[in-house]
Amino acid sequence: MKEESLQRALDSLQTEVRELNNITKYLDRIAFGKAVDAIVRAKKVITSASGASGIAAKKFAHTLCCIEKSSQFLSPCEAMHGGLGAVKEGDVMVMVSRGGKTAELFPIAEVCKKKKATLLIVTENIQTGLAQYADILLPMKIGMESDKYNVMATSSFLVTVAIFDAIICAVMEETDFTKEMFALIHPGGAVGARLNAR
Repeated sequence: MKEESLQRALDSLQTEVRELNNITKYLDRIAFGKAVDAIVRAKKVITSASGASGIAAKKFAHTLCCIEKSSQFLSPCEAMHGGLGAVKEGDVMVMVSRGGKTAELFPIAEVCKKKKATLLIVTENIQTGLAQYADILLPMKIGMESDKYNVMATSSFLVTVAIFDAIICAVMEETDFTKEMFALIHPGGAVGARLNAR
């Protein structure tokens, strides 16, 4: 490996650490609290996004299930072809779009409003685009992606996951979720073996 390549790698790590540390500086604590309260009360949480944001949204849905919150990821494509039947009044729809202009999400947002689902939008663009549909708007801010061209979903992906993980930790506290509850639904793998050891 070239010395320049190692330096790029180290720069990437430093950039991502910096972007993660910045979350606590701009986190809208009031909006964050509303997001947590809405998810705690929700009958079901549905997440939707495209690209790397979609992967983060899918992970969020899975982790919510891990703490006994009924949740599912709905791909924008599937949503547009009947999948929106999963959305009901009392549900929370979580959408992620860094720029707030992901075209596939706009018709989904419109249907969610008609069906009286709560819309939680995570975006950097809080003035226009998807933000106009939000019942709860959770800002994210990315100074720089970690690749040399500042175009890959690197820092922004980690920031999205970190915000979702913070919500998970708050929801666990709000619902008094216990290690024993997690053990019941996680019998597999090394974690399941450790939690369910007799």
